[in-house]
Amino acid sequence: MTNKNTKEIAVKCSGLKKTYGKGISAVQALRGIDLEVPAGQLMMIVGPSGSGKTTLISVIAGILDQSEGSCSVFEHDFKKMNIGQKTRFRGETIGFVFQAFNLIPTLTAAENTAIPLLIFGSKWNDAIGQAGEILKKIGFDDRMVNSFPQDLSGGQQQRVAIARAMVHNPRLIVCDEPTSALDHETGRTIMELLRNITLQHNRALIVVTHDSRIFEFADKIARMDDGRIIGLFNSVEEMNNKHNPDNK
Repeated sequence: MTNKNTKEIAVKCSGLKKTYGKGISAVQALRGIDLEVPAGQLMMIVGPSGSGKTTLISVIAGILDQSEGSCSVFEHDFKKMNIGQKTRFRGETIGFVFQAFNLIPTLTAAENTAIPLLIFGSKWNDAIGQAGEILKKIGFDDRMVNSFPQDLSGGQQQRVAIARAMVHNPRLIVCDEPTSALDHETGRTIMELLRNITLQHNRALIVVTHDSRIFEFADKIARMDDGRIIGLFNSVEEMNNKHNPDNK
């Protein structure tokens, strides 16, 4: 019998390894990751460039296959799915915010945002309506909603990418540097929206970031280096004290 006080585990990684290439040219990007993210939690992953952060979230989101170990999302293992099952599960359950935005230049902001809804059968007008609503929640007016990516600033394009990841109400949202092109105020607005969605609907949010301004939004912070998690912290203060013990 399940304990009602026990939170559902959204993501569980055990002994996760990822190697690129073979032989003498092989590069180990992940070197045995053990990580659990409960539903209702915002997990931030931090560390230097090249430490394996983007590779880790790409495996978690089913974009990359691991070389060894296991990784499940709400108890579903991508390794046990065929291509069609994986595509549907990922489309229904996971929202991914790419650092490069990956917007389609011939579609408006609303149309780009609506893509996940359209893929899984929503009617055009319904999907565009939902997309417009979520874009307005993050600061877009009617003109911006109907603008093409080339007519938007980098920060505005990033907000479209974030809206697209949230529009289909996924249970897991994975973000790669979601505030990197945003000013401080807009970054906080986005993080507050993401956090509220996560907590209110018992979802999970994983954020890779170098932006120390948003660390305060995390429930847990995982610090990576050289393909490993070298620390798991309850707050930025705890992390800073661990790495700078002389700070009082």
